[in-house]
Amino acid sequence: MTARDMSFAIDRRRFFSLTLAASLALAAKPLWAAIQTDSAGLVTGDVKVPIQGGEIPAYSAYPDKGGPFPLVLVGHDEFGLSEQIKDVTRRLAKLGYYAICPYLFSRQGDVSKATDVIEVMSTVISKLVDAQILSDLDATVEFAKKSGKGDVGRLGMTGFSWGGRATWIYAAHNPKMKTGVAWYGFLNAPRDPQGHSAVSLAGSIKQPILGLYAGKDDYIMAYDVDSMKLGLKGSKSEIVSFPGVQHGFFADNKPTYDAKTAADGWNRLEIWLHNNGLR
Repeated sequence: MTARDMSFAIDRRRFFSLTLAASLALAAKPLWAAIQTDSAGLVTGDVKVPIQGGEIPAYSAYPDKGGPFPLVLVGHDEFGLSEQIKDVTRRLAKLGYYAICPYLFSRQGDVSKATDVIEVMSTVISKLVDAQILSDLDATVEFAKKSGKGDVGRLGMTGFSWGGRATWIYAAHNPKMKTGVAWYGFLNAPRDPQGHSAVSLAGSIKQPILGLYAGKDDYIMAYDVDSMKLGLKGSKSEIVSFPGVQHGFFADNKPTYDAKTAADGWNRLEIWLHNNGLR
């Protein structure tokens, strides 16, 4: 890479960081969630996942009868282990999965009630290390296995925004993961110096991953989506772009929520997980 190319890359990441923070700040105003999923027929609750040197919080949900169940990791967005993400975890459990969302920002602090996304970006997300994220996801899989309720032979993942990127990079990291669904996951997001963008890892992703993207995303560039499609060419993965909707279209507690597209995406998730090794 030439000095000019390196300078362009740095400027591009700086531009991404600023526009990402600004865009998410506009979407941060809390609303009542449109969907409320009860715990009837489920075992739900906060749990602690052992990791090297300690433990991290997580939220799990699974059917109260039977098992072990296909295991779905949930990658939270920039707002961490929020009530909306816990609701999504229960929705997956209602489909017959052992769903668990580890809090992957735990070493940097609790952001579940945060509204200042610029502060979250600067004080938490900018300090994250990919190797640590992947290790914590591995620990979560081991926790589910030891619980006796999660079938790690049928392992998948879904994630949203920041967690969508985590879905892509975990697929490249763990070949035992059967499939996944990445909702508007960052493709060329700022990362630690030892980390990799999702685009750069596309050729290493052998599992069928479904990417669900917004046609009017202000900071995931169409160029990056096209680059990801090219990198995945020849694999069983697929990327779907929904025209006219914004980043965060599935987040039913934010102004970016689009009910019709969210329902379409969820239906695609159900079919994709079912058809790609989790049943």
